[in-house]
Amino acid sequence: MPWRAIPAALVRGVRAVLWYLDSVLGGQDYQRYVAHMRRTHPGRPIADKGAYWRERYADAERNPGARCC
Repeated sequence: MPWRAIPAALVRGVRAVLWYLDSVLGGQDYQRYVAHMRRTHPGRPIADKGAYWRERYADAERNPGARCC
């Protein structure tokens, strides 16, 4: 591997790790929600980001599922 290619490969690797962590932590969930609402419920209002997360956290508290605590 030529020395000039190492920084580009390192940047790609860091971006891939950041994308993965963002996906695991739910960073793209609001965008997926907006896309879903536009696709399947075009006439309904879309909650803003704050309301979306408040409802999501409230739902997690109501339905703990497989959480340990």
